[in-house]
Amino acid sequence: MSSSAYSWAQVNYQISITEPAHHLAQVRAEFQVNEAKPLTLMLPAWRSGKYQILDLAKGVTGFSAVDAQGKAIQWQKTEKSSWTLEPTTAGKVVVQYTVYANELGERTRHIDETHAYINSSAFLMFSHQQKSEAVSVQLNVPQGWRSFSGMAKGSNEHQFVAANYDVLADSPIETGINQHLTFSADGRDYDLVIWGEGNYNAAQMQKDLEKLVQQTDAIWQGYPYQRYLFIVHATDGARGATEHLNSTVIQRDRFTFGKREDYLAFLSTASHELVHTWNVKAYRPAELVPYDYLNPNYSKLLWISEGSTSYFQNQLLLRAGLMTKEEFYADLAKRLDKFVHTPGRLVQSVSESSFDSWISLGGDHGTNFGVNIYSEGYIASWLMDELILKQSGRKASYRELHNQLYQRFGKTTAFTAKDVIDIASELTGEDQNPWWQQQVEKPLNFDIEQLLASFGLQWQQDKKREIFSGVTAENKAGFALVKKLERDSPAWKAGFTSEDLIVAVNGLQLKADLAERLKDFKAGDKVQISYFRQGRLQHQPLVLADEAKGTGKLVPVAKPSRQQKAMHQAWLGVDL
Repeated sequence: MSSSAYSWAQVNYQISITEPAHHLAQVRAEFQVNEAKPLTLMLPAWRSGKYQILDLAKGVTGFSAVDAQGKAIQWQKTEKSSWTLEPTTAGKVVVQYTVYANELGERTRHIDETHAYINSSAFLMFSHQQKSEAVSVQLNVPQGWRSFSGMAKGSNEHQFVAANYDVLADSPIETGINQHLTFSADGRDYDLVIWGEGNYNAAQMQKDLEKLVQQTDAIWQGYPYQRYLFIVHATDGARGATEHLNSTVIQRDRFTFGKREDYLAFLSTASHELVHTWNVKAYRPAELVPYDYLNPNYSKLLWISEGSTSYFQNQLLLRAGLMTKEEFYADLAKRLDKFVHTPGRLVQSVSESSFDSWISLGGDHGTNFGVNIYSEGYIASWLMDELILKQSGRKASYRELHNQLYQRFGKTTAFTAKDVIDIASELTGEDQNPWWQQQVEKPLNFDIEQLLASFGLQWQQDKKREIFSGVTAENKAGFALVKKLERDSPAWKAGFTSEDLIVAVNGLQLKADLAERLKDFKAGDKVQISYFRQGRLQHQPLVLADEAKGTGKLVPVAKPSRQQKAMHQAWLGVDL
């Protein structure tokens, strides 16, 4: 839609980068009120794509409000993210406030001398009365900066316009000193904007992203966008990515683009975010429609939003020729190894994990008593794929289920668990309610070897053994700080816990990585561990065990059947 369509915008914002060295911006917002009655303005408490309350209002100071004549309007803060104004006349209301933007890793807001990353959820207030009105955002930035967004451009290179606040909040802005590359594919335009220096090859990145975006028709018929923007931050101390309406922001350490495994991780992330443009943006769980910017949107289907996206990401790379079959298998082996070493898989279902994402602890307790919507959601998606492929005689797959979600809910956005079950039942000709109750509403329960065999694969474990204690630790001043303990492992049974600081083994100071030190022993050996717990030195015996070395690898079975070959081809689009 052209920017002229928004010339009547009722809400106009201005963001001025005032003190970049101190991460500060001044925001000015104009609202139109039809009558003299209270107006409540709110700043979201979270942003889309991160199911966690961030309390973004903590970065706001210096709030003030005036009417069209410049007369001060009385106001008071009525909630941690809400300001209620008392205008005495109808007409324009102007508010101003300062935003502190130094949260790069949260992908909400960051300002320095070289750029500003602006997720409007973290900068711009809204009112429920005018949330559906057209908006404009004018940036005042240092000379030489360039501005990009998934939103349409306004009347100048630093102005953007959107149909409503929801589009604004889901269309981040990257402005500053950056590299800009473009390409087109299948009638769509793509922008690649890179902020920061590093060991990346921008031209190669552009070339590979162009290959990637041409694979989405393996899943969906049609596009939810005409133009798409990749924002890449090559920086220090921040990593991760977030999907948006027709764009993404990907953050990686500036020197993690050179090695093959590092660059492949970047491409996997880019693929993940591209998949999200359909799965969670074009269609998403009904409980997330509309977004409640001040409170959590609880849903039992976030495993589809995130886990299924993870499931598809490397499939697209494989089809694009950007990932080899062996690399795909290696990634899958790591995922299976992680699944086996997640005791929480016996405790929590993907449905429960989805609902609890807003309060998920993660870490030691999370691994032992819960599951992850990404990791276990991937496995649940794979199980459903196998189910559909087998019961449909390979006439349909999990990809077709997602295409149907897009075709049916790409306009209305919202789908329910019943919709997913109904589509799966239609594709297979069998009622999938029992399967859903068994694998989604309850902890995953399946035979890994049998699942792999369906596709002509087997999990080949290394014949070599390595010491297993169940401890995951990080080096802390030369000692080992326990971060995780696998439930029912030797260390768990011995009574160790997270945050124990291990300083010695058999009375000798620990001067190397703990895992390396334990390699001096063999399974069954009892070693004396000395450690500090809450400042008190303690000693505890630990009986070591062993396990197969590494994560193993996936390889084709010796003599795959015609059925196995056909299943593999239908699954990944490549021969076994």
